[in-house]
Amino acid sequence: MPQPLDQALAEVRELLLAPGLTRAVAAGRRRGQVPSVTRAQVRPVTLKSGLKLQIVTEDGVRPFTRNVMSGPEAEAALDELLAEPFGNWHVETETATVQVRITKKGDAQVHRSAAVAPAPAAQEHDRTKQWLLDPGDPLFTVIGGNAAKRRQIDAFLRALAATLPEDLPTPLRVVDLGCGNAYLTFAAYRYLTGRGASVQVVGVDVREDQRVRNSALAEQLGCADEVTFVAGTIEEADVPFAPDLVLALHACDTATDQALARAVRWEARWTLAAPCCHHDIAAQLKAGAAPSPYGEITRHAILRERFADVLTDSLRAALLRLNGYKVDVVEFVDSAHTPRNLLLRARRTGAAPTAEQQADYDALIGQWGVKPALSVLLS
Repeated sequence: MPQPLDQALAEVRELLLAPGLTRAVAAGRRRGQVPSVTRAQVRPVTLKSGLKLQIVTEDGVRPFTRNVMSGPEAEAALDELLAEPFGNWHVETETATVQVRITKKGDAQVHRSAAVAPAPAAQEHDRTKQWLLDPGDPLFTVIGGNAAKRRQIDAFLRALAATLPEDLPTPLRVVDLGCGNAYLTFAAYRYLTGRGASVQVVGVDVREDQRVRNSALAEQLGCADEVTFVAGTIEEADVPFAPDLVLALHACDTATDQALARAVRWEARWTLAAPCCHHDIAAQLKAGAAPSPYGEITRHAILRERFADVLTDSLRAALLRLNGYKVDVVEFVDSAHTPRNLLLRARRTGAAPTAEQQADYDALIGQWGVKPALSVLLS
């Protein structure tokens, strides 16, 4: 039976403050009300300074974490959280699970059950981080090893590890299109050779000075025979082999499309692309009329640009599927480190496109009146 909301929330508060809490999650919203955050999670953590209560809130863009001391500080933080108009609370303790759902009438439906599993010990957050590339690797001596760069490299390598099979082909041929200063190129080489593969890498960048600089770094790292660089455009650079793996990380605007098109023509087995700016489709949306009833999406420049990002990468993923790839669109690195954190992760299957996939793509470009650069490059 429903019970008064204040009574249910008092029970939740008691569980959150009592020993034995495993975790709690608040989400959803009550009828006619909107919380200031989309989701909140509470759990105990053990730090060097002692046991704390960790509160992680999400605003739809990025998470915000704070660790509070037990006592008045924790009570005040939890009272603030309980005052938010969440529609659901899910609380797990060592002995029980309590779920609270707020009804449309503002009452609380409370469900109590036994603990779903033995509770783990409070999480140790000060343990040594397990990096995929050892922070002591000579690469970091050469390129610099600040925390932000290590995080980006580690995020990239985890995406790479999730893409490739356990048993790597050998030799494994890799091309990095638009490699820039090549620290991710070198990181890929160090990681893949560390997994026992014989790796050949070519980095492509339009600037001759980057080729000279990166070649000198390869000499310094002792891998100049395996990691080489050429100066040229993504479309026309002379690469000595058809690669198994193509990387295109933060290539600007249609340079990403050029990289994807070349990967498709090479029939590369795997492709990782992290797009950067998205001017091409944004300009097409600005020049045309949005289909009804979506005019508000393109009326304002900031919304049009954000929508263009989504539409561009959706069309890229669709075109890769139409050309025989299985595609996942995932987060590359936390948005706190870079707003350009989307990654297209493609694996070639050779499967022919279905009629439904083709029809969906045709309807999407027809409705919005756009012509993706990738479709032009592949035609």
